[in-house]
Amino acid sequence: MAGSMIPILDLTRQYHSIKSEIDAAIASVLEGGHFINGQNVATLEDEIAAYTGTRFAVGLNSGTDALHLALRALDIGAGDEVITSPFTFVATSEAIGMVGATPVFVDIDPRTFNIDARKIEEAITKRTQAILPVHLYGNPAPMPEIIGIAARHGLAVVEDCAQAIGATIGGVRVGSFGDAGAFSFFPSKNLGAYGDGGMLTTSRSDIADRVRSLRAHGGRVKYHHEELGVNSRLDELQAAILRVKFAHLEQWIARRREHAHAYSKALTRQIRVPHETTGSMHVYHQYTLRVDDRDALQKSLADSGVDTIVYYPLPLHLQPVHDTLGYRPGEFEHAEAAAREVLSLPMYPELDAGERDTVIGALLRAGTQAVAQT
Repeated sequence: MAGSMIPILDLTRQYHSIKSEIDAAIASVLEGGHFINGQNVATLEDEIAAYTGTRFAVGLNSGTDALHLALRALDIGAGDEVITSPFTFVATSEAIGMVGATPVFVDIDPRTFNIDARKIEEAITKRTQAILPVHLYGNPAPMPEIIGIAARHGLAVVEDCAQAIGATIGGVRVGSFGDAGAFSFFPSKNLGAYGDGGMLTTSRSDIADRVRSLRAHGGRVKYHHEELGVNSRLDELQAAILRVKFAHLEQWIARRREHAHAYSKALTRQIRVPHETTGSMHVYHQYTLRVDDRDALQKSLADSGVDTIVYYPLPLHLQPVHDTLGYRPGEFEHAEAAAREVLSLPMYPELDAGERDTVIGALLRAGTQAVAQT
């Protein structure tokens, strides 16, 4: 292998590009001595609410808790069912299980990797209380169709926006379509903290008020607790860091899309590239290919100095944690095929054009002529 590995992600480059701003923000918090629920948290909440087009945003300690507390605020619990995708990170179904509800999986659209809205209604039962779509890889799920289904059946909608901050459908940002949206600020995300962090968005005052209480041990007034809550506050230091990064987010999204379109233009004849739905904007948290012999391609790219990653190698319905749900291999053919075929390429704003061309060259040399069929 010639030269060093091109990493799947390089957060140090991003830090160095905004080092003076980040260092000043951290120093300001340390000098101020206010570390929980300070002005940076409140201001970031206002900024994210305005950005997503929602009335409220509530800072939390993770995207997982944003999902969990959204479901709790909707009084979803034991005996209830929540429809979601089997092809995503376990936090999605984990949050459903944490409130005592049961995840009901619906297969994905093989073009987008998102839940197939055409299959949702057949999964609805008298126990169904909500639909939890995931905007996977930064690609918006079909929210107008999902909102229509939910309205017809009286169901709540919670959007898993962990990978998709800034993504839009018809110019409307994700996190504003449903009753609530859940965002992650895990360091690798398009807007990432230097530790864990999350945010819930909603235009419903009852949900915002309940989540604010739940994140602080179930109390609206200090040392007065109305229900069992959790300790899930976004800390002031991470909020200050995120506010610095937030000012750069649109520029970073544009750069990600530039990389993605360059990849697609060069590779579209050889490899099945990501699908962008007309009228939607994909923000490319990941640039994810589909190929028949994924493992061989991953090894070839590694030998050429290109780092890649598989998101995700085992769909949720086949995870051991969900054995009791009774799903079996073959039930969701598109999710299972995706798990065998997906491979994500280096994707971050600071990737330079030369590195991008190196990735493309390595892919073309690998001779990946076979396109995965669905």
